[in-house]
Amino acid sequence: MGSSSYSSCLPIAFLIITVEVLFCYNNGGAIAAPLKESVPAVIVFGDSIVDPGNNNNIKTIVKCNFPPYGRDYIGGIPTGMFSNGRVASDMIAEKFKVKKILPAYLDPNLQMQDLLSGVSFASGGSGYDPLTPQIVSVLSLSDQLKMFKDYKNKIKAALGETRSEMIVSKSIYIVCIGSNDIANTYYSTPFRKSHYDIPAYTDLMAKSASSFFQELYGEGARRIGVVSLPLIGCVPSQRTLNGGVDRGCSEQANQAAKLFNSKLSSIINSLNQRFLEARFVYLDIYNPLLSLIQNPTHYGFEVETKGCCGTGNIEVGILCNRYSINTCNNATKYIFWDSYHPSEKAYEILVHIVLDNKINNFF
Repeated sequence: MGSSSYSSCLPIAFLIITVEVLFCYNNGGAIAAPLKESVPAVIVFGDSIVDPGNNNNIKTIVKCNFPPYGRDYIGGIPTGMFSNGRVASDMIAEKFKVKKILPAYLDPNLQMQDLLSGVSFASGGSGYDPLTPQIVSVLSLSDQLKMFKDYKNKIKAALGETRSEMIVSKSIYIVCIGSNDIANTYYSTPFRKSHYDIPAYTDLMAKSASSFFQELYGEGARRIGVVSLPLIGCVPSQRTLNGGVDRGCSEQANQAAKLFNSKLSSIINSLNQRFLEARFVYLDIYNPLLSLIQNPTHYGFEVETKGCCGTGNIEVGILCNRYSINTCNNATKYIFWDSYHPSEKAYEILVHIVLDNKINNFF
């Protein structure tokens, strides 16, 4: 089910896999916007921002099922989530009043009741570019769509065709992916950069994205939220690798993200005009994350340029482990948990910002 071409010898910049940053917050509050109608399930596709542990069950080095990951999760258990606690997909499911924990589809302990209220098919390290998941042997969007088809067959067998079709058509779908394409595949390997400039490469990404959204629609999805690329150049690792002595933001990465986002927004508008019975919702994460980084104290943070794990400059995935020196004691003071992924608190804040004004656009 996973992609092939796994390589055990990657440059250090690429061992720091998964530069994905959807992020989201509930400002400590459980107050959610009233929904126009109930949602039977939340179903998620994407990368490490919304991977609850699918990568635990495939052969890849892109894993985080070891301490200190998960130290602030229920029981302090590392579940494979790229966070100190819950991840964005959990908070999105909670925002739609479905459940507080959205499980990984490949979790061997998954029960039918878990399936019926939604799962995540996401795989840390994946991307819109088909080459991105191949490089690190993770699940491509095609793999994730195949698993969704398998999911549909399972709930159909359990509930019958009518009820299963209702779940599929009324559920909320979230797609959160793309940062790895630019930060890793384009800027950290030679495979694409020698053949594409950024305008051409973002065209490749956009074409893949559009095809996936239409395939998802073809499988019965009607309420589809698509998360933009974040402020890629301002995550701690990109500051370290491309930000110079002062560790400033990488403007070339940020400009690439903005260019892709403009194309993504156009795709969403076009699909809404073409498929009138569907709701495609563009979810901007770029500007909310920019707001957090520019005004950290306003949101209760003290550190915005480094992650909590280790030095906070470069550690992520296998480089963020129990032996990492100087890991912080209180991750709630940090926007980032490791050098790529937000802390649980930042996820909560950003989900709150991103969804509150868009939640009714799904209905």
